[in-house]
Amino acid sequence: MPPSRAASLLLAAGAVLLSGCAGFVPQPGPAVEPVGTRYQWLTTPIVVVGDTQEHESTGHPLHDNDSAIDAYVEVAQRPPEQTLFGRRLLESALMQHPNEPFVHLGDVMDLSCRSEGQRMAQIFNAAKSPGAILPGNHDGLMFGIYAYNLLDIHLDTGASRWNKACQRGANVQDATHKTDNEALSKRGFIRNYIADQQRHQHPESGLIAPAEAGRQRLSWRHPDANAFLSAMEGELLDGFGYADSFLAQRLLLPAAPDAKRRTVLIGLDTNQAGPLASAWDTLMGNSPGSIGHVRPDQIAAISHWVDESVAAGDIVVFAGHHNWNALGLPTRLMLRNLMARLSHPLVYLSAHTHRGFWAEHRVLASQPLLELNVSSLSDWPIAYRRLRFGYDEQHRRLLVQGDLMPRGEAPSASDRDLMAAWENQACKASGVALERLQQEDLALVQQQRASRGSLFQWLLEALGPACERCETPLYEHAQNYQNELLTVLLQTDQDLGPTAHRLHHLPLPAWCAPGDFRACARDLMAQAPTDFKSHVLLFRRKAALVALLNDHLDDLDAPQARAYMSCRAVLAARMDFNATDDARNNHRSEAKRQAEQFFRIEASVGMK
Repeated sequence: MPPSRAASLLLAAGAVLLSGCAGFVPQPGPAVEPVGTRYQWLTTPIVVVGDTQEHESTGHPLHDNDSAIDAYVEVAQRPPEQTLFGRRLLESALMQHPNEPFVHLGDVMDLSCRSEGQRMAQIFNAAKSPGAILPGNHDGLMFGIYAYNLLDIHLDTGASRWNKACQRGANVQDATHKTDNEALSKRGFIRNYIADQQRHQHPESGLIAPAEAGRQRLSWRHPDANAFLSAMEGELLDGFGYADSFLAQRLLLPAAPDAKRRTVLIGLDTNQAGPLASAWDTLMGNSPGSIGHVRPDQIAAISHWVDESVAAGDIVVFAGHHNWNALGLPTRLMLRNLMARLSHPLVYLSAHTHRGFWAEHRVLASQPLLELNVSSLSDWPIAYRRLRFGYDEQHRRLLVQGDLMPRGEAPSASDRDLMAAWENQACKASGVALERLQQEDLALVQQQRASRGSLFQWLLEALGPACERCETPLYEHAQNYQNELLTVLLQTDQDLGPTAHRLHHLPLPAWCAPGDFRACARDLMAQAPTDFKSHVLLFRRKAALVALLNDHLDDLDAPQARAYMSCRAVLAARMDFNATDDARNNHRSEAKRQAEQFFRIEASVGMK
């Protein structure tokens, strides 16, 4: 059975309990570079990002996304600037390196809605270089943890809640976004991704988008032997098994001049989540998505890539969304057996943790495995990596150079340096005084955190019966967040001016107050609902206006507007991080990241 509202309760309660007793022990990191090594570059740089987690904020409100939970599970609800502008951080990263291929290590979306995927696809498809996306646990599971059956939403109340939460605008009169297909399952995510690759990057490659439904096996090879995305293996499943669908990808990294070996990156799908976990499993932290899984069918499907590379003398690098220690033991054993076929040092790239680190793993096999975990573009430390690989044939050592981006004239050595790099790259180009933006974002972050409800109140709401009186506090919290989103949009109007944002040209709903969107937003924020029915109506109108304006933000292409949105997303994430107690930030404190060599920009690994 799918989790009920009580399962959501257990998840939050379990997170609180486990966070209170979990200690932090830094992972063993790579050692200092040995004396005498001489590397020849194998590749030119590629851009590697992770965890953008685009979030749909205007669907029907859920207890799972209530700001009351955010008081205990820190990133359940992010600052409104991140919700409106966060996707521009990915755009900024790709625009800074227009001639370099990119790899997204997963969690493109957050709630996993069709609208989230469409907004992110617009950025990916506008990139000037080829790229690839590995599936993350949020890419096809509700909030990255629930594998509801979308094909039977009328009988599956959990899937119905998921779909309603993805119905942007939350206005029942708007039929455009009120279908039974607004939530995006793992199968749907893979299908849409392949369709976008076929249309925008590989139109004459023989790649065919999978059908909308039905079990389907995928095996594709690019006819151009030098293509960045050179092959795919996958299987798409329907019904309750859709979370076991997988898509593995073979990437041929761009070769450096005079490189003697090719470098192949095998992008794993570490999100074969399997059957839905029980409520007890969820409480114990074993919900779908929290632990990464690669099933034997995927291992069998990609084994020939490894064998081909062995025969050709290629260097093979592995990548997946989950960090190595978050992979289930059977997965790590199978991957170690697959890696044992290689006669060169081993490297694994990952995301998922939102903190970033370097680690060297020596368990399960005699050969060490170097891991570079990239930080996220949704939570501080907001950053990405620019990677290239080198090899020392004599000492059989593989070098990973991973510049932490953005950066100033010198590599960042602290959070202060990293923030200064963002301010230089984004905030200066916004044309708005940094002090003004800091004041706006600090006030909003404080307002959003102060508007949280209590955990006790949330527990009663989540466990209680479905009734109007019981749902009223949920809508009250949702109203607060919509107010904060509208405040950001009003500030955008004041900061940028009408030429840069063009918000005044949008046709408004008939129920809006006379005038432009400013008058409509202020009128909605000033209204005080008196009963449950008026709460619901007011929320829907606010959500509809936010959804309209948010969709318009994707059309803004002026450099000033792009920089402004990136700047505000970073400032808010940093301020929210600073306001969070170290005991509750998932080990993202600067001191803990320093202990795991977060600011290091290169490391190497040898054989036994």
